[in-house]
Amino acid sequence: MGRLMHQAAEKLTINVWLNRWPMWQQLVDPIRRQAEEFNRRHPRYRVVVDAVNVGRFPREVARAARTGNAPHLASYQYTYVQEAQDVRDRDGQPLFTSVTEAVGGRTEILGEPVVLDDVVSNMRAYFTLDGDLSSMPRNTSTVLLFSNIDALNAAGIAEPPRTWAQVEAACAALAGRDGARRAGITWPNFGWLFQQSVAQQGGLFCDHDNGRSGRSGKVDYLSPEMLAYATWWRDLYRAGHYLYTGKSSDWWGCMQAFADGDAAMLVSTSVEAGPIVRAARKAGFRVQASAMPYNERAGYAGNLVAGESLWLRSGLDEATRDGALAFLQFMNNPRNATAVYDHERTFVPTTESSIALLTEEGWFDRNPHCRAAIDQLRTSPDSPATRGAVLGNFLPVQGAGTQAMHDVLVGGEDLTARFSRANDQARQLLDEYARQVESEAGADGHAPQRLPQMEGERLRLGA
Repeated sequence: MGRLMHQAAEKLTINVWLNRWPMWQQLVDPIRRQAEEFNRRHPRYRVVVDAVNVGRFPREVARAARTGNAPHLASYQYTYVQEAQDVRDRDGQPLFTSVTEAVGGRTEILGEPVVLDDVVSNMRAYFTLDGDLSSMPRNTSTVLLFSNIDALNAAGIAEPPRTWAQVEAACAALAGRDGARRAGITWPNFGWLFQQSVAQQGGLFCDHDNGRSGRSGKVDYLSPEMLAYATWWRDLYRAGHYLYTGKSSDWWGCMQAFADGDAAMLVSTSVEAGPIVRAARKAGFRVQASAMPYNERAGYAGNLVAGESLWLRSGLDEATRDGALAFLQFMNNPRNATAVYDHERTFVPTTESSIALLTEEGWFDRNPHCRAAIDQLRTSPDSPATRGAVLGNFLPVQGAGTQAMHDVLVGGEDLTARFSRANDQARQLLDEYARQVESEAGADGHAPQRLPQMEGERLRLGA
């Protein structure tokens, strides 16, 4: 008995913090089961998975870092990549180290095959900073078009539209065919969609290569790509083709409008592909998922990803570091990486091997709507535009744009003038974040430990 207690005391604990979403405990439970299996495979270790409210996550990690109790692995949303880079431990050193550096070229760790080279290229590119994979992607999503294919076929449209011009033509063909239908298409007024459309045209959301070659200091809400998207959107609305629920970030409202038949097309996150298809089936129509429509005048430059990634704490002793790294690889082996399909929300699997396994098992044959996100990402070239933006105060910066679009649609404000004010707001938010970094680093060597306000933008699963 005494020997067993001694062995238990010698276990090395690996603390893993995940985001807790109020309505989706199933995003945490599969990882807890994987931790239990890992602990059985590696008796020396005890992986403990905790869930922290998503809205408080960066603040709670920063608070734990100041007391020396930060988790060994922390899952940050893509909107907090800059905060993850800036958070410091109690000695003023970066709290996290790159996964690439920690792996050090090894092909296995504690018997677990290293999967870094197998990560889907778009995910790897987004979380690559200064040439290294900064963190390990945990789940990923993109933006898709969901079409009521029965309504489109009835209007003489054989396939979902691929371009903005084809969307306009489809909306015109749909108009007046169903007295209950309020518009041809809908989507939420949310910052991620602005960035997607700018990236599709090859444009950048912020300076320094989207924050990849230096800290972002300027957001461009007046870029040709941004204005082209906002103008097209406004004109669709004025023509009665776009349904606006009247609220920013209204994902659920847009999905309900689609399910109710008020719009024949919906632009939304790939995470909700399963629920959207099931809601349509219940309503009695078929859905086809396809790529997000792009501006044919600019050509197609690619799409962005979103999601979470696990950051590795720096300064760990070798045994603890390798235990954490081994668990990262174990989480993302082909079978475990498919856990994102164990629940009704469908993230894109993190590795090519997991996609191949799902293909071999016929998952995509049974659920073709889940294949569209993978197909879109595989046709997206790698560039600063498609790698996405890295910046501080990300959510309130997005909020400046969504409020501007709301004022254009609902208030009839001049588009260029209103987006110019959004530019000014975004610049102030970036300046505020930069001053916070500079002042705190100058005072005690620590980067910012406070979570910025998130006004005007609601946190969204996978987006």
